[in-house]
Amino acid sequence: MHAPSKPTLNGHEIGHGRLPIAYERVLNPSQLEAATFGQGPLLVIAGAGSGKTRTLIYRVARLVEQGTVPKRILLLSFTRKASEEMLRRAALLLDARCQEVSGGTFHSFANNVLRRFAAKIGYPHGFSIIDRADSEDLIHLIRKEISAAEDIRELPRKSTLASMFSRAVNKCRSLEDIIYEEYQHFGDQIDQIYQIWQLYGLRKKEHYFLDYDDLLVCCQQLLTSDPAVRERLISSYDYILVDEYQDTNKIQAEIVFLLAGEKGNIMVVGDDAQSIYAFRGADHKNIIDFPRRFPATHIIKLEENYRSLQPILDLSNQLIAGAAEKYSKCLYTRRGGGELPKLVSTIGENAQSIYVVREIGRLRSQGVPLDQIAVLFRASFHSFDLELELNRAAIPFVKVGGFKFTDSAHIKDVLAHIKILIAPQDRLSWYRCLLLVDKIGPQSAQRIFEAVRKREAGAVGLLSAPLKLKANPGLDRLKELIAAMDATPHLGRWGEMIFNYYLPILKALHDDHPRRQRDIEQLFYIMERYDRAEDFIADMVLEPPNTAMEDHLSVTEPAPDCLTLSTIHSAKGLEWNTVFIIWALEGRFPTHHALEQEEMLEEERRLMYVAATRAQRELHITCPTQIFDRASQTCLYEPSRFLEGISEEFLERSYFDPRNAFQKKAHFT
Repeated sequence: MHAPSKPTLNGHEIGHGRLPIAYERVLNPSQLEAATFGQGPLLVIAGAGSGKTRTLIYRVARLVEQGTVPKRILLLSFTRKASEEMLRRAALLLDARCQEVSGGTFHSFANNVLRRFAAKIGYPHGFSIIDRADSEDLIHLIRKEISAAEDIRELPRKSTLASMFSRAVNKCRSLEDIIYEEYQHFGDQIDQIYQIWQLYGLRKKEHYFLDYDDLLVCCQQLLTSDPAVRERLISSYDYILVDEYQDTNKIQAEIVFLLAGEKGNIMVVGDDAQSIYAFRGADHKNIIDFPRRFPATHIIKLEENYRSLQPILDLSNQLIAGAAEKYSKCLYTRRGGGELPKLVSTIGENAQSIYVVREIGRLRSQGVPLDQIAVLFRASFHSFDLELELNRAAIPFVKVGGFKFTDSAHIKDVLAHIKILIAPQDRLSWYRCLLLVDKIGPQSAQRIFEAVRKREAGAVGLLSAPLKLKANPGLDRLKELIAAMDATPHLGRWGEMIFNYYLPILKALHDDHPRRQRDIEQLFYIMERYDRAEDFIADMVLEPPNTAMEDHLSVTEPAPDCLTLSTIHSAKGLEWNTVFIIWALEGRFPTHHALEQEEMLEEERRLMYVAATRAQRELHITCPTQIFDRASQTCLYEPSRFLEGISEEFLERSYFDPRNAFQKKAHFT
């Protein structure tokens, strides 16, 4: 009687480790060198689509296969799911021992360490971890205490304060620097904000609380201040592996350095060209400086790409070639064929949207599924006009990153002021507008609405309705707005009037009003194309975007039968057959703000590189021209500087005007 056959993977027995893995057959030379590397520090520069995860999996299997005790291997990643998946695949490759590897996130590792040594950081009875909601509630209580004698609206909201504090910690910057660089509009409140931060730290200590950021800070401090603890931890691990090293912040990099010790058996994998999360504290200099911190570092570059056709890789190589600081590499593929990426200059934003919709129609007719097409953009509001065109063409889409256009409060507020002019019986819009007025509550709003409705004079009835209210300057301003709009037939002028009226309200209501102001300006760009307010409202309200998701590092599965609209930050790690990068316009991508700081400009370049390397077979980059920028009072018309100087050998340039049935060659200086 024969024994039952055993399951295999790549021709090897699963779960027993009896057959050696044929590394040479399944890995390319660079991957093989990394997976089978011996002792000492190793830096793996893994280009986009080059099999980074595969290399890490085989490295884990190799170490276990050679006899390393699994628990003495530490694998650090940024999500628990990523760590668990790598160890699961390593176990399939070799055997179940791989799942005993000490894997996890930086935060889970720090938590485990601090639980063991809590007394040494001043928590003799342990500690409780508070999540973001708990953190904000504690900040709110402190905020109320110190502002009891002043107008509480002058201080940032609890969520904004929590973000400020977290950014200061993760970026290792002073709170003052964070406020003046990212929250300038709160500069005159810095003393009160600093007082809240100090009290927040004291209250956490009193109640034995650690927030998410404290886990990393306290772990680093423990390793730095207590040599005995540090040596115990160093001796616990024979090898340390770190995934996505380009996304580490300074604290995480310091923890890695301290854990490595003198033997320095540490392997970090990442791509400096894909470091795009500086706003979360990630510092691309960690991967640039790795050889300096570990002088004996051996560097391996993974340059063979398994995702894209060569023309896309050629352009991507050109995009990153101009980076000020980088590890030089040249992505290549063994796959043949492919068309040149296209840079299409369009006559305005709507022409850009029409071009994208037409090309999507062409792709669908050629059999490319919608879920294999993505439109990527620098900022969420860049897709607003495109969303309208997609709705008109009945093309379903899912939006990832940012927010749903017509569901955001500030957009609803602006639209409500238009709707009360064209639909004066719209009770909800009236209430929305009236409740924005200081000292007008729900009961007063109802009385005003009923009084206006009885006048049967539309919104202008507010001007003469007997309201029997105390003098209210805010209500007087609303009356002035309605009178001015009623006297002006041009819809574009309405936008300017509403903006001037609403801006003080926006600043009072929202701590992130600079960002929301840009959203409103984009709304008015769209509004200027319409002759009738009724048509504008119909497009904006009756056919809103289908869905949106909260911003996150990546989604794991594309929505079935739906086009993907995504911020570039949310697209990292994903890929599609065809990618459109829209708004590749100087002043938009890179942004005007980025032009003022070299480090920000370099990250914008890396964003463009990440976007381009998401494409497998086709890449379209669009640049709307003749765009008036309200902030700078200038006209934007030049393609992104990152595309400047790239020859026609790598990038096909054309011009699109929907009024013509063809694309003309574009001439760029």
